Amino acid sequence: MTGPHPHPHGPEQRAAGIVTRLLCAAVDGAVVLTIVGAIYLGLTFARLLFSPQNFTFPEPHALLSVSTSLVLAMLYLTVCWATTGRTVGAIAMGLRVVTTRNRKLRWAVAAARAALCVFFGIGLAWVAVDPQRRSLQDIVLRTRVVYDWDQNPELVGG
Repeated sequence: MTGPHPHPHGPEQRAAGIVTRLLCAAVDGAVVLTIVGAIYLGLTFARLLFSPQNFTFPEPHALLSVSTSLVLAMLYLTVCWATTGRTVGAIAMGLRVVTTRNRKLRWAVAAARAALCVFFGIGLAWVAVDPQRRSLQDIVLRTRVVYDWDQNPELVGG
């Protein structure tokens, strides 16, 4: 029998490449920015509702906006990776984040991965040179990003 040997913990999945992962990250970035925009509009509407006579559009503060975006990005990625292994971008691109044993990420690993991806995004570039298509985050945390178009229940079990 030729071809790849089956993985001892489930079916072998092909690792995602740099282009697919960048597109996934772009979609996820758009999701986070949409959420930040919705929060701004919600706060603006509340301000109008409670003080219509004195209403002015609130000025977005750069530090607050950036901080909010970073925190929301980390929360979004952590929850998605710890629950299903998939973000909106991952669903769109047919990807899933799993451990090296094809398991769902634990909450602490998902949070650490989210922090590394948000604050050290350049680590993704390593995918382009690594023969196993791993980012620096994947290497450090023993995770993988694989193609998984199916909602494969074997990969989401704890």
